[in-house]
Amino acid sequence: MNTTATCTELAAGPSAAAPSSAPSAPRLQAGTPAYRRAVLALFCGGFSTFALLYNLQPLMPLLAREFGLSPALASGAVSAATIALALALIPAAILADRIGRKPVMGGALVAATLFTLAAAFSADFGELLVWRALLGMSLAGLPAVAMAYLSEEFEAGSLGRAMGLYISGNALGGLAGRFVGAQIAELADWRVSLFCLAALAALTVIAFWRLLPPSRHFRPARGALGELFGHLRQILADAGLRGLFAMGFLLMGCFTSLYNYLGFRLVAAPFSLSPAQIGTVFLLYLVGIVASNLAARLVDRFGRPNTLRGLVALSAAGLGLTLAPQLALVIVGVGLFTFGFFAGHSVSASWVGRRPVPARALAAALYVCSYYLGASLIGTLSGLAWQFDGWLGVAGCLAVGLGLCGLLGWRLGRIG
Repeated sequence: MNTTATCTELAAGPSAAAPSSAPSAPRLQAGTPAYRRAVLALFCGGFSTFALLYNLQPLMPLLAREFGLSPALASGAVSAATIALALALIPAAILADRIGRKPVMGGALVAATLFTLAAAFSADFGELLVWRALLGMSLAGLPAVAMAYLSEEFEAGSLGRAMGLYISGNALGGLAGRFVGAQIAELADWRVSLFCLAALAALTVIAFWRLLPPSRHFRPARGALGELFGHLRQILADAGLRGLFAMGFLLMGCFTSLYNYLGFRLVAAPFSLSPAQIGTVFLLYLVGIVASNLAARLVDRFGRPNTLRGLVALSAAGLGLTLAPQLALVIVGVGLFTFGFFAGHSVSASWVGRRPVPARALAAALYVCSYYLGASLIGTLSGLAWQFDGWLGVAGCLAVGLGLCGLLGWRLGRIG
């Protein structure tokens, strides 16, 4: 029988999170069949989320050409989804605190698949933006809730590894959405690409529903709105969480900007790549899968603050290489940047789950909200830098963002 725990109790730690009806209910531990099923289900959920969210990113030059848009305006195909996702995260977390983690995550994936299918039949760019915004709003039900599920259901020693595998699903989904979407778009068009990705997402949704174990450490929250605001004040009073929220904002903003305008750089001289060739460059997302799984080992060896600072420095080095006129150096640079981002995100996301605060699901939602707001705002504003000075302008903006990440990493090391 399912057992439950309130978010306030979760904040007190594993012993407090266990429900009174089954105080000895074990948490998921690495190596067990239940652990493997749960991780695979969350991997599938993360796969669908990123595949559906970012499949249009390498196709932005095609959209700009078809609808007569500037690069900054074409980026709205991505930003409309990410900003809607960010704004819907808190309501989704509140809903998940009341009706449960699995129903909200599963429902989010079903709705997102249907909205992607609808977007394939958009009559114009405005209609496409509407469907993309609805897609982002529906997907909000998965990222923050998945982090809460991980924090509640996995024992502390297995949490870092499970978080890394979940983020690996994000990376593989982002890769599949971009690469497969670009290949199909070159053979047919972007509408057929969306249709095919919706069909792929439907398969992962079925796997998610079948594999994910029901929650055993969750009890529906029935607190008043005042209690919610009280938890919000406590979370925002935590200097460590504020720093991690800012870190997520900057990391994701820089990463999204790099990939938003990479296609415009590679389609122009001296590279002059086709959409399918640009999609192949997105195979570098495979680096993210490796990075997410190595992050926990790096933390064990060097500690969270040192690991995070080192990964930011690695991303900065990669960014510098993207300025080279040789395609091989650009690819190496993007690979280094991708490794630094995914490993850094894995470290900061799991760090949020370890902070001793009430309403852990709300804290996770605020982190992911900051993460996607960064993707939306920095990802769009850096397009203005492209219009001003092309790739050099974008790289300059991202260098400032990574510099701020380095300062945050230093401050987080002092907070602990």
